[in-house]
Amino acid sequence: MSTYQSVFKRYEKKYMLNEEQYRHLLKRAAGKVKEDKFKQSRINTIYFDTPDYHLISASLEKPLYKEKLRLRSYGTPHGHDQVFVELKKKFQGVVYKRRTIMSLEEAVEYLYHRKPARNASQITQEIDWFLKFYGEIGPAMYISYERLALSGIEDPGLRITFDQDILWRQDELDLSMAPWGRSLLAPGQRLMEIKIAGAMPLWLAHILDELAIYPSSFSKYGKAYLTSSAGQILNKGGKIIA
Repeated sequence: MSTYQSVFKRYEKKYMLNEEQYRHLLKRAAGKVKEDKFKQSRINTIYFDTPDYHLISASLEKPLYKEKLRLRSYGTPHGHDQVFVELKKKFQGVVYKRRTIMSLEEAVEYLYHRKPARNASQITQEIDWFLKFYGEIGPAMYISYERLALSGIEDPGLRITFDQDILWRQDELDLSMAPWGRSLLAPGQRLMEIKIAGAMPLWLAHILDELAIYPSSFSKYGKAYLTSSAGQILNKGGKIIA
């Protein structure tokens, strides 16, 4: 993780796939995509929120602007292993993500105990402002999943990810703990995300149309929250009522 991209601006579209759609899509996309540098990995994430879950409950109302703070690792980190602190914003359909890399130990001191970042930057200044603005904010949800990541061969700005075995929990909000939790998807389901800087490649749009794969507004943290006891008051008849 010696080199990494710290700033992103792109469109992100989500799709829920069954096993058959997943297999056919990979077959038809062969020659157009390749495994990216992370290939297949276990991603573990801690989402931060207020005690009353203000950030996720506001996000579920689908506003024009929303933001979230998370701590992410590839695999289960310990001590000096590197992790990402990410501030993700979405405005009018465009996703802006800024992230900085720290050791797990430093990230815990920074986010859990509010100690100053050891290597201050423009990104940590933005995170500092976020933490100050929302006040009493802390770890709220752990989400872990297996991800296959692909990138475009002729379209270098294209990235496609497939997530499965998505687990969530509200206990042991610590990335150094082993992945465990309640399942978020039904057996055989995969969450696909298409990440692009501009228009979707025509070949990919044709494949989605042929396989009857349509966009979904699925949110891992949102779904886990609504499934939790804290989110039950928001979910009645599939609608947000708070």
